[in-house]
Amino acid sequence: MTTLRAVPIGVGHYLPDRVVPNSEFMDWLDTSDEWIKSRSGIERRHFAAKGQLTSDLAIQAANMALADAGLQPNDIDAIVLATSTPDQTFPSTATKVQQAIGMTQGFAFDVQAVCAGFAFALTNANALIVAQQAKRVMVIGAETFSRIMNWEDRTTCVLFGDGAGAVILEAQEGTGDTSDRGILACDLNSDGRYNDVLYVDGGVSSTQTTGVLVMQGQEVFKHAVQKLAQTANAALAKVGLGHSDVDWVVPHQANLRIIKRTAAKLEVPMEKVVVTVQDHGNTSAASIPLALSVAKQRGQIKKGQLLLTEAIGGGLSWGAVLIRW
Repeated sequence: MTTLRAVPIGVGHYLPDRVVPNSEFMDWLDTSDEWIKSRSGIERRHFAAKGQLTSDLAIQAANMALADAGLQPNDIDAIVLATSTPDQTFPSTATKVQQAIGMTQGFAFDVQAVCAGFAFALTNANALIVAQQAKRVMVIGAETFSRIMNWEDRTTCVLFGDGAGAVILEAQEGTGDTSDRGILACDLNSDGRYNDVLYVDGGVSSTQTTGVLVMQGQEVFKHAVQKLAQTANAALAKVGLGHSDVDWVVPHQANLRIIKRTAAKLEVPMEKVVVTVQDHGNTSAASIPLALSVAKQRGQIKKGQLLLTEAIGGGLSWGAVLIRW
């Protein structure tokens, strides 16, 4: 029996030109390169230029993914864009990307699940393909978190960066077993009781301001390791696979300590974990597609390999997607 699979056929990413090393924060914060690295593993990140929008980053990643797939804009049926830092309250940033790349048909919309946004976007894209609502879907994660930082809070402002990544999924027939290429399983979760653990203290209907990011770091760490391992195991269990079947874990790049602790909990050696957090910081919804694109450029991930992605963000929201590349 054949089944439709959402198969990755193109990937791309973009980082703003401005590179910000840890040492730059020492100009106005009581911090140091060693303090930041020891707590997060981050050495540098990229910040968008003045006037450079989230859509600008997304457009660059989208065009790179199109080139990688050898496709034209109107070969894409839908764009699903994950972001917590949209250009405007409305319309969606996805429609700005749609226009800019020259895609004149189909549809585009945003998904908001903070750092877990790309997992939620991939799951939505997979559902569109399986339901035959679209043959090819471009899934983008794009953020300009530098616009919502509290620059006086040394525990948060050193952790985040700006960037974008894009993956193109195409409907292809599979046999229905785990040897198929494409998305094999998805697991999504959220729990609004933990709103105050990680949030932005502004909004359209509450303060009519953008606000800045507020985080209880120790609480986020505690929840992250537990929930990331849980959702990863749930995704694997849905298709009867185990940790040893995974070729690469491609985690949300939030904090190296979280990545290492989660890998240990999953009994996956760090040699099988894609790590980019040292160069990009936490780029929220952009971090997984960015890591996928970088890993492909490095020659790490190859066709036919089994990838496990997992992420957690404000909400709290968390999820995992199992993909055979």
